[in-house]
Amino acid sequence: MTDAVLTQFMKKNVPDIRTGDTIKVHIKVREGTKERVQIFEGLVIATKHGKTLDGTFTVRKESFGVGVERVFPLHSPRIVKVERVKQSKIRRSKLYYMRDLSGKNARLKELNRDPKMWEEGSAEDEIKRLAEEKAVEAAKIETKKKAEEEEIERKVKAAAGDRIKE
Repeated sequence: MTDAVLTQFMKKNVPDIRTGDTIKVHIKVREGTKERVQIFEGLVIATKHGKTLDGTFTVRKESFGVGVERVFPLHSPRIVKVERVKQSKIRRSKLYYMRDLSGKNARLKELNRDPKMWEEGSAEDEIKRLAEEKAVEAAKIETKKKAEEEEIERKVKAAAGDRIKE
């Protein structure tokens, strides 16, 4: 019974993320009424609980000299796409020691550049839908701007009266 309930929330295409991978995580971000896709790129320093429903992975990146870490649920509906940029050779399952390193000391030996991408089937539809919403919003703003310009032009002509000759 519980397995049937849990499987409906699991992703069909689960990313094969390993510690030491450099990945790009495409996340849906909601700001007010708008939604957009934001990319978080960094090093996977930990994975926990495997590929189960409560599985997570921690991604770390340096942003303007400050280390930023985010923990992502593996089966989160907010994650649109995960791209692997490169893999590194590591000998530990958790890379928490990377928190203390910076610059050249924080480099890992590259295993291979095998880019791979995992995304849900509906992810492309979601991205297209967001792009269409953005286009509709831009069109509304454009028509509103034109209407305001025409209104200003009309007021100028009315105020000027007979001084403007065409």
